[in-house]
Amino acid sequence: MSPPVAASPLHFPLRIPFVEELGLELWAFADGKAELRVDLAECHLNSWAVAHGGVLMTMLDVAMAHAARSIAFSAGSAGGNVAHAADLGPGVATIEMKTSFMRPAEGRLRALGTLLHRTATMAFTEGSVFDESGQLCAHATGTFKYLRALPTTGRHAKPLQRADLPAPAPASAPAPAPAPAPAPGDSP
Repeated sequence: MSPPVAASPLHFPLRIPFVEELGLELWAFADGKAELRVDLAECHLNSWAVAHGGVLMTMLDVAMAHAARSIAFSAGSAGGNVAHAADLGPGVATIEMKTSFMRPAEGRLRALGTLLHRTATMAFTEGSVFDESGQLCAHATGTFKYLRALPTTGRHAKPLQRADLPAPAPASAPAPAPAPAPAPGDSP
């Protein structure tokens, strides 16, 4: 059973700058399913003037990740209105993804993600990208880990970027380490 598709794009529940830059739109997000769409522009194309494989893989990754996360919204978001969901639930990190490309993708693309199985910490998903005539262009399977925060450099945990809050200021670069003192007898 497919989730209800909105009459206009939904708001992404989290801020994902790369997805914003690509112009991906979220059209469905509930009950272990997600749907994304994009109208291909020149910036999405490869040297053959069809969708770059990276665009297709990103659509698949994001659709599958949102399918995995959608179960946190199913109980608390009426009518698929994810913009007002109080509990964002856990985030997900892609652990593994296998993609097969069937045909060149052109025009308006639609990616469908489905949650196949989940455990307390892992989600197993599949996704497909279709062109505007309904032809299957690419298919993927993916494994995602549910996370509340992401450990990064220095073991600092980065929280999820909520879509309803301003973007965080960029982290300042760490100060460079001082140069070692010259050893006795070294000349400049």
